[in-house]
Amino acid sequence: MMQTRLIKTQREYLAALRRVEQLMDARRGTPQGDELDLLAPLIEIYEEKHTPVPPPDPVAAIDLR
Repeated sequence: MMQTRLIKTQREYLAALRRVEQLMDARRGTPQGDELDLLAPLIEIYEEKHTPVPPPDPVAAIDLR
């Protein structure tokens, strides 16, 4: 089933992740590959909005370097 709209809820997000898992071996140019190409950015948009990554602590970033 092709997801054609933004992911707005945790439930939709989890369903999209499960679907991506099923599509991981899909070939480009196939309906499944197209669905994967569409779902990936929708998931990314949801994650950026709901699970933002805070900037690193400057000292920790220097230590990591």
